Amino acid sequence: MDLLARSKQKVTDQSLKEAYFTASQTQLVRARFKKNRAAMVAGWVLTLMILAGFFSEFLSPYAPTMAGRDKQYENGPPQMPKFWDENGFSLQPFIYGTKRERSIKTNFRWVITVDREDRRYVRLFVKDWKYSYIDLNWDLPGDAFDVNFKALTFSTHLFGVDKGGIHLFGTDASGKDIYSRTLRAIFTSLKCGALGVFIAFVLALIIGGISGYYGGWIDSTLQMITDAIRTVPPLPLFMALAAFLPQEWSAEAVFFVISSILGLIGWPTLARRIRTHLLSERSQEYVLAAELCGASSSHIIRRHLLPSFTSYIIVDLMITFPYMVRLETALSFIGLGLIDPVSSLGSMMQNVSKADILLNYQWYFIPVLFFIAFVLAFVFVGDGLRDAADPYTDARK
Repeated sequence: MDLLARSKQKVTDQSLKEAYFTASQTQLVRARFKKNRAAMVAGWVLTLMILAGFFSEFLSPYAPTMAGRDKQYENGPPQMPKFWDENGFSLQPFIYGTKRERSIKTNFRWVITVDREDRRYVRLFVKDWKYSYIDLNWDLPGDAFDVNFKALTFSTHLFGVDKGGIHLFGTDASGKDIYSRTLRAIFTSLKCGALGVFIAFVLALIIGGISGYYGGWIDSTLQMITDAIRTVPPLPLFMALAAFLPQEWSAEAVFFVISSILGLIGWPTLARRIRTHLLSERSQEYVLAAELCGASSSHIIRRHLLPSFTSYIIVDLMITFPYMVRLETALSFIGLGLIDPVSSLGSMMQNVSKADILLNYQWYFIPVLFFIAFVLAFVFVGDGLRDAADPYTDARK
């Protein structure tokens, strides 16, 4: 029996070795990535946050914009559904009704009191305000640039209450629901970062590929341009941009401009990495064979050189993404990026710097926690992909 077990183990090890040597680069990266538990957990967290942001309107019982504010629940604390209280047990979760009144104890400032006799029951799949997953509303100067197109319009939401509103994360000073705004802000920051990374990726591929393949005076000229772009400080650039942007531009147009600028100043680092890889790969024998067969330079770069380090490019993009999100958040936080009514993580964190918020309205910090989790998830996933894309990682360990 012992001999039989050893023979089966030997066959299993031989099969694993054959599978390892016959696996593609993508399969090897996926297998090594799954061994990194921190990266796997971060990947699930990131996936859930992205899905929550994409379906934010469906998951939100309250509109995140100015049109959905609750004037009777301004600066209201979070409302958590309950199943029982001193009045008895309920199979259906409920929240309490509230009243807004002035109090002598607070020098006649508005305060919100809870009416524990007024139960408001939570319901699933309620009908309320309409939303569109494809909503293009760009109002740029000139009639030729105006775009107003909507598609996939729905009015069903995951949950709501039978009367009034429900605010899981509380409300801000104007009564806007922080839960709805947080989910929408995640998707806005994600779109801003994705557009910036896409522009940076295309420019880095073109400039880094040409510079690394041809070398010589072309490389020197492009590297001078790259160094010039890297020396541009983003903060003064956006200060000047904020001063010259027309006030009549819509929030979507400002979003597009901010995202484009992020991409236009974010490509030099990735272009340098692509250039370095191409400089080391262009002297390989397979490149010489392709040249002797009459392949054009663009064909060699596109079909041979770039695929040789595709995994590294993906890792660079994952690392660049949180940088774009952090930059957009920082600019919005200081008032140079996206502002109301656009809900972004940066614009939502503008109020947390006030002392009154820290002392009395701590639920304003909930979007900060989501921002930290969002960036950390990208960082851990990027580190996991970087280790998985390196075939010698396991050997060094």
